[in-house]
Amino acid sequence: MASEEASLRALESLMTEFFHNCTTNERKREIEELLNNFAQQIGAWRFCLYFLSSTRNDYVMMYSLTVFENLINKMWLGVPSQDKMEIRSCLPKLLLAHHKTLPYFIRNKLCKVIVDIGRQDWPMFYHDFFTNILQLIQSPVTTPLGLIMLKTTSEELACPREDLSVARKEELRKLLLDQVQTVLGLLTGILESIWDKHSATAATPPPSPTSGESGDLLSSLLQSPSAAKLLNQPIPILDTDSEYICSLALECLAHLFSWIPLSTSITPSLLTTIFHFARFGCDTRARKMPSVNGSSQNSVLGQERGRLGVLAMSCINELMSKNCVPMEFEEYLLRMFQQTFYLLQKITKENNAHTVKSRLEELDESYIEKFTDFLRLFVSVHLRRIESYSQFPVVEFLALLFKYTFHQPTHEGYFSCLDIWTLFLDYLTSKIKSRLADKEAVLNRYEDALVLLLTEVLNRIQFRYNQAQLEELDDETLDDDQTEWQRYLRQSLEVVAKVMELLPSHAFSTLFPVLQDNLEVYLGLQQFVVTSGTGHRLNITAENDCRRLHCSLRDLSSLLQAVGRLAEYFIGDVFAARFNDALTVVERLVKVTLYGSQIKLYNIETAVPSVLKPDLIDVHAQSLAALQAYAHWLAQFYSEVHRQNPEQFISLVSTALEAITPLISSKVQEKLLLSACHLLVSLATTVRPVFLISIPAVQKVFNRITDTSAQRLPDKAQVLVCRALSNVLLLPWPNLPEGEQQWAVRSTNHASLVSALTRDYRQLKATAILPQRKVQLEDTKVIIHQTLSVLEDIVESISGESTKSRQICYQSLQESVQVSLALFPAFIHQSDVTDEMLSFFLTLFQGLRVQMGVPFTEQIIQTFLNMFTREQLAESILHEGSTGCRVVEKFLKILQVVVQEPGQVFKPFLPSVISLCMEQVYPIIAERSSPDVKAELFELLFRVLHHNWRYFFKSSVLASVQRGVAEEQMENEAQFSAIMQAFGQSFLQPDIHLFKQNLFYLETLNTKQKLYHKKIFRTTMLFQFVNVLLQVLVHKSHDLLQEEIGIATYNMASVDFDGFYSAFLPEFLASCDGVDSNQKNVLGRNFKMDRDLPSFTQNVHRLVNDLRYYRLCNDSLPPGTVKL
Repeated sequence: MASEEASLRALESLMTEFFHNCTTNERKREIEELLNNFAQQIGAWRFCLYFLSSTRNDYVMMYSLTVFENLINKMWLGVPSQDKMEIRSCLPKLLLAHHKTLPYFIRNKLCKVIVDIGRQDWPMFYHDFFTNILQLIQSPVTTPLGLIMLKTTSEELACPREDLSVARKEELRKLLLDQVQTVLGLLTGILESIWDKHSATAATPPPSPTSGESGDLLSSLLQSPSAAKLLNQPIPILDTDSEYICSLALECLAHLFSWIPLSTSITPSLLTTIFHFARFGCDTRARKMPSVNGSSQNSVLGQERGRLGVLAMSCINELMSKNCVPMEFEEYLLRMFQQTFYLLQKITKENNAHTVKSRLEELDESYIEKFTDFLRLFVSVHLRRIESYSQFPVVEFLALLFKYTFHQPTHEGYFSCLDIWTLFLDYLTSKIKSRLADKEAVLNRYEDALVLLLTEVLNRIQFRYNQAQLEELDDETLDDDQTEWQRYLRQSLEVVAKVMELLPSHAFSTLFPVLQDNLEVYLGLQQFVVTSGTGHRLNITAENDCRRLHCSLRDLSSLLQAVGRLAEYFIGDVFAARFNDALTVVERLVKVTLYGSQIKLYNIETAVPSVLKPDLIDVHAQSLAALQAYAHWLAQFYSEVHRQNPEQFISLVSTALEAITPLISSKVQEKLLLSACHLLVSLATTVRPVFLISIPAVQKVFNRITDTSAQRLPDKAQVLVCRALSNVLLLPWPNLPEGEQQWAVRSTNHASLVSALTRDYRQLKATAILPQRKVQLEDTKVIIHQTLSVLEDIVESISGESTKSRQICYQSLQESVQVSLALFPAFIHQSDVTDEMLSFFLTLFQGLRVQMGVPFTEQIIQTFLNMFTREQLAESILHEGSTGCRVVEKFLKILQVVVQEPGQVFKPFLPSVISLCMEQVYPIIAERSSPDVKAELFELLFRVLHHNWRYFFKSSVLASVQRGVAEEQMENEAQFSAIMQAFGQSFLQPDIHLFKQNLFYLETLNTKQKLYHKKIFRTTMLFQFVNVLLQVLVHKSHDLLQEEIGIATYNMASVDFDGFYSAFLPEFLASCDGVDSNQKNVLGRNFKMDRDLPSFTQNVHRLVNDLRYYRLCNDSLPPGTVKL
């Protein structure tokens, strides 16, 4: 034994050295190699068995167990059966002897190693594996150990990893399902007996005014006084061991519930027991236990008891998350809900000692999270099932949910509850849409609850009612493009909007008065404005007044957003019915925006500029944004009144424009300026009144934009204002016949507008060819950037409009487009400029290609094809980083538009487009791992095939009549094959997005054009593609796409099933390395000759799984093993 003893000492010192903080990485690598080599030796396990029983060193024990784990999971096939028997008998004995003294992580690892043996050998060679676990659970001394073994078995055997064959996985699941009833019975027994034993000894509390908890609601929920009485028993105080056993049992149940189907083996008594334990989480006394001899252990114990509640709720949620509920289980579900709502009532109960909020604050945070999860599952999965039970009081449930929501101690908790209300409101909305007949009855049932919800959510977003909480929200840091405050407001307003959809008049009458109150304060500020030497000042200085004003302005801003969010509920079919409410809102908004612009509140001096100035700017900006939200309503108003008395409408629009124009200035803060610009765009684009152009305010904006001496607006604003002015002239006026559109005048005006906007740009043409100094070049770049961003936006905004609008637009732009084409070659090496130019041309091609006409379009494409030589493409893609790649991507996008054009016009370009792709772009990017340019290139190739199928396949009428006689003619075969080969290559690369996109393209070509059925594909490519797809599945490189790959494989194989089964599959198996001929035969036999999609894909996944499993087994056999 000396050698084992010596080895152990050596191993202990190696381990200590390895984990010592002075050991170098070099030395660590040496030690690691030494340990790995030791583990690979045949018979190393005998040493490890000795180490485990003779050492107290944690590192040594962990290492020894890892050697066993490796042996069992990777080399078990090659271990002699005598050795296996010895290991199967020694490890459990070791566990039994030492489980009380081993550190918990070593004990758990040893359990897992034993379960791994069971996973391989039970029941054939290790028949007492499961009976041993049941015996451990039943013997009081080893119950905890048995429960740990049971949970590990559930984890490792019910959903095993892929190192088992499919047949073995199915066998294990079946074996476990046979044991479920016994196991659940045992677990129920353990939990019940501990509860009963301690309940008997629990002191009965003295009667208190609140102990009559089985109030009316409770009796109605539980339907039986006995159940209510049962749930009112005091919660027992458990000793530490019992507590530990219960937590293990609940953890086992939670894992078992995650995979066993809902069935009657989950008995009512088990459910009731779980609910008893769920009460531990909502009992505040469990957190503060009576102090026995003043030790601090009680608080720890209290937390443990809280944890039992969390574990019990996890079990309940596992059951709740199953959507498929057998008929016989429905009654159990109802009982579960009733019991959970008893708990909900308990934690939202108010009494003298506690408010609801303080009670929730005392509960464990994870318990509250689990409880909220339960409520979400109830509403999203089961509400429609349960609502029909007459004995289930849904309205009372909503009252409890309301209390629970509005007393949440954290913001996240409140958000989660708002999500539940959103789910409920969606459910209600879809229910009403599907049952219009009893719409009123449904709404009446819930009306009070909804109005209450609306009022409370509105109160929650106002500083007036909720200042302390709202001030905690962060309004600086962006997360997902919004701050915490914006998210809070947005989620709240979504709930408001959903209630508005269900109860429009209630919602409006709740919201409008609140808005009105805050507007009074804002409109009343005028009397406090005094003129001082430097300008206007707001004469409110007392700290308290400033604070109140700040809160009122913040609330006004939120309420304006709420009113804007509701605009969509005043238009369409309900326009007439809700006209007066909407008119009231719009009149108020117009008044407020004008007031803000006239007394220039955005420029006013205040006592607390860092707070009040942003507030005033925000209110002004939000009032403009809210008015913009009513643009569609204004458009509908216009179409209703334009014939008879449009005075009211004209007055609203004119006043709004008076509010906008003073703000269009580079001196105004950007937030406010952009709100004004957006409103102007909406009036010009959505409302389109015929008189817009004749309003002095609009003419003023025209003059400002076309005046070269005026200071240019910031880029975003400049683009928006130009879009608005262009749309005023280009978009057809609604409600007027073609003859009254005054196109001639508008065309002239548009030409002069564009001419003024592009003056500097058009002058570049003369100088562009000359070499430029650095300073000059920068100035030129600025002009190009500013002009093209405006022109591109103008084109984009009319691309979906009538032909006439697009014609006029192109006439005005024609000269600038030609200048752009002339400048393009001069800037081909400046990728930032080329990027902007190609963006502009792409927009032109998408919106105005018909107007540009064929000759000019050809000229543009030819220029680009000449400029993008192989060298230029390589320079852009390889050396200019992301901008260079963007340039090439945009060029390919332009070609995508060109090859999609129907008719013969651009067909002559196809050969050069294909050769550009296949001979110039593809070779540069094929070998690069970076995804740049690839997606666009393959989309272009797909478009080439999809929209120009006849370029490759000329199918004549005669051929299709004599189907099967004449094979269709194939043209340009070499190009077609090259494109297909590129698609095939892309499946061998790691980029999963490209893989998914290209698989989708092939499937689309098959659906639309029968790609897989074409002779060339069928005879020369089909099985190459199937082979690549199967290899990808075997290598697990694109696992997220398993399903898509399976379906594509089926679609390809189904073209020639006979060929697939008789030739391809045997060849595929023959070429597989790492498996012997016997295993190949088994794999072939298991692939049934099914021809339907579900069975076929199941066979594919089985083949892939088992092939990987066999390779794993064979890799683990000791060298020199002879297999017969």
